[in-house]
Amino acid sequence: FFFLLSSYYVLRPLRDEMGIQGGVRNLQWLFTATLAAMLLVVPLFGALVARFPRRRIVPVAYRFFTVNILIFFALFHALDDTVWVARAFFVWVSVFNLFAVSVLWSLMADLFSSDQGKRLFGFIAAGGSVGALAGPAVTATLATGLGHVNLLLVSALLLEAALYCVHRLLRARPSGGGAPLPETADGDVIGGGIVAGVTATLRSPYLLGIVLYMLLYTTTSTFLYFLQADIVAKAFASAAERTQMFALIDLTVGVATLAIQVLATGRFMRRSAC
Repeated sequence: FFFLLSSYYVLRPLRDEMGIQGGVRNLQWLFTATLAAMLLVVPLFGALVARFPRRRIVPVAYRFFTVNILIFFALFHALDDTVWVARAFFVWVSVFNLFAVSVLWSLMADLFSSDQGKRLFGFIAAGGSVGALAGPAVTATLATGLGHVNLLLVSALLLEAALYCVHRLLRARPSGGGAPLPETADGDVIGGGIVAGVTATLRSPYLLGIVLYMLLYTTTSTFLYFLQADIVAKAFASAAERTQMFALIDLTVGVATLAIQVLATGRFMRRSAC
């Protein structure tokens, strides 16, 4: 999880910078294109997981994403006018973030029992939190010296490291006399149709509440994102400087979030439960 989120958070400042290359006013169309891509990809992904076990999907998906990163790297260096490549990259990173994280957690849920999950998922999440700090730290450090486009190779290497860990995990068995990892995930599939997730959501008030929460959260965060993009676009002239600033923003937010989680969240939860 550390390597996966490190890879994504190396890409995220690049995505944010490339999103404003064609002007902040065009960001609304990039968000619309991202929505269209999600509407297309989510049913296709649902069809895949309904037919194939997660043990097969996760490694193939990660290798597919790595190849995509290398293709974007080649296009940025081969073409003189990369505005449309940058726009495609913006949409792609958004899709990558959704599926790379979700398929990993689904695999973790398959591999570990409930008791194992209670012991291990906290450590796994902590590794992801550290990765979410390491990624923007790497980008902020290397953006101006290495070149922001060359950071794509760094992200690809980190994603390959995540894939290596997935392969090791799939082959792993606990040492000693403990029970082996569940084997049912090798052949089990989720089943269902392309729109099974949609129908299940519409029938569940709980899931509809989550959808409403995500709608409100996305609306407010998108408004703030547009303000941030406008400020950075006006304050910095070069692409490398804008990439570095976006990375520093991500790093600052990550540190603040971790501090709040450690120092305040537990106390708030205990008081609210009283």
